[in-house]
Amino acid sequence: STDGTESPILAEDGGDGHDKPRLRYGELVILGYNGYLPQGDRGRRRSKFVLHKRTEASGVKRSKHYIVQSPQTSKAILDANQHSISYTLSRSQAVIVEYKEDMETDMFQVGRSSESPIDFVVMDTLPGDKKDAKVMQSTISRFACRILVNRCEPAKARIFAAGFDSSRNIFLGEKATKWQDNVEIDGLTTNGVLIMHPKGSFCGGSAKCGLWRECSVGGDVFSLRESRSAQQKGQPVYDECNILQDGTLIDLCGATLLWRSAEGLQHSPTKHDLEKLIDAINAGRPQCPVGLNTLVIPRKVNIGDQINQPYVYLNCGHVQGHHDWGQDENTGARRCPMCLELGPVVTLCMGLEPAFYVDVGAPTFAFNPCGHMATEKTVKYWANVEIPHGTNGFQAVCPFCATPLDGATGYIKLIFQDNLD
Repeated sequence: STDGTESPILAEDGGDGHDKPRLRYGELVILGYNGYLPQGDRGRRRSKFVLHKRTEASGVKRSKHYIVQSPQTSKAILDANQHSISYTLSRSQAVIVEYKEDMETDMFQVGRSSESPIDFVVMDTLPGDKKDAKVMQSTISRFACRILVNRCEPAKARIFAAGFDSSRNIFLGEKATKWQDNVEIDGLTTNGVLIMHPKGSFCGGSAKCGLWRECSVGGDVFSLRESRSAQQKGQPVYDECNILQDGTLIDLCGATLLWRSAEGLQHSPTKHDLEKLIDAINAGRPQCPVGLNTLVIPRKVNIGDQINQPYVYLNCGHVQGHHDWGQDENTGARRCPMCLELGPVVTLCMGLEPAFYVDVGAPTFAFNPCGHMATEKTVKYWANVEIPHGTNGFQAVCPFCATPLDGATGYIKLIFQDNLD
């Protein structure tokens, strides 16, 4: 076992010394990180993972199935080169579904395990500043899900619950939810893989949050169970499928991933675009009305309390520097010198993960209560997206830090005192 920092994907460059640009299928981005993991991106553990076309096809497809008395000793399970899924019905009976190579697809696997079959190692996301955060017990499956992308039609990226382990097996135990329709057998994983396709185009900012669904091991789509790991499966949803759209969210019970298609990313800002937007605000030399000093929005996220660091009053949106005027000793709230509104104050910080933006434009809004800035449409989109939380709850969060949103709307319009000359 490794710590997941060396990647079979990143090292896969044909081996001839000529790095040909590989076709990009899309990106999986973990909600709650502003461009990188706090301890740094390394190998297969990073805040986002780019799916490239493989040198050779790596996908698999269903071939045959049969009943066995003891799955642990059956030929398909013992053969480390044979992909198979074992559905245990009772102690003395299991259905084994064998899979064969599929030359038309590439397979990518996501999960908490750092074993080599996992391409993208995902740990539990904690809200807010994650520097010293520790997860006591993870709820993310070691082999959580697999994505199969059609090599000839890259827009067809399908998601399935559960991933194959180092022996190329998936086991659904006796207690797992499973069922048989005619001849096909299927099942759900313990905490499930939930997906939400946005209604409308993610790019452009007109999309609305769709309904959360659950994806089965076989790739079918169901309404949610009554609670996350309930035994009874939801109702089949026939008018939705497991093909990822630009902006589809994937919830692994502990971390939520955003899928951005290659086509969608072409219409999104780049990191360079976002840095230019910061430069444009700073070029306006916004001033603190109390200290009269020029405020500078930092590019780097971790810059400490600098004299020029801007702060936003979350109840009114006025942007100022650091000062002690109007502080309420009992609550820590401050009265805004511009409009005398009393409320909390927070550091302003640019949202620097481009994948979360639904349009390109000036960062004129910020999330409440964390202070991450983004475009108006981006902030309003995420403020209206419900992210699964706990066993059957939902909450809106800032995509850049996963902090649950506050206030009536979850955001504030920023008011700078700038371009004064």
